Amino acid sequence: MLTRSDGAGEGACHRCIQLQRRTTLRCADFQQKVALPRYESLQTEYNLYDRAEYEETLEPVCVENALGVLTYFSLASGFLTGKYSSAADVANKARGDFVKKYLNERGFGIVDALNQVAKRLHATPAQVALAWLMARLTVTGATASATNLAQLKELIVTTKLRLDETSMGLLNRASAWRKP
Repeated sequence: MLTRSDGAGEGACHRCIQLQRRTTLRCADFQQKVALPRYESLQTEYNLYDRAEYEETLEPVCVENALGVLTYFSLASGFLTGKYSSAADVANKARGDFVKKYLNERGFGIVDALNQVAKRLHATPAQVALAWLMARLTVTGATASATNLAQLKELIVTTKLRLDETSMGLLNRASAWRKP
């Protein structure tokens, strides 16, 4: 995404370039060669299940270049809400093909950890999954979809939810992609 502004007055937006997932990561070199404004943010798939690509490849670049990070599929196509527990649950669902990859031991372990933390904090698994993202120092914003007013209200509450060290540790261990 590239936006431009004259930089003056109310409603002016900043000149910026946003990287999207799988974009060439040599952004600083490229920008200098073609005299573009600096990259400001990266939009990428990142959630408790899909951590490896971001944490291994993209996060170091974001830190090095002071890029904001905007996540998508923050709830893993709804899987991290806890509403899918079998292939039958995703059959004939709009997001069914996306969710199938999460229906495995690791995925169910993550949902179990979400349920444990949610119960202790009187929250929902979706709220906990989003709170985990917002607690990550390199994440600027987490994107999640609401299909009705009740879901929207649930997501808004998430902005006030803070995870303690015990909760973060449990979620990090359950969703770990690296072998210790």
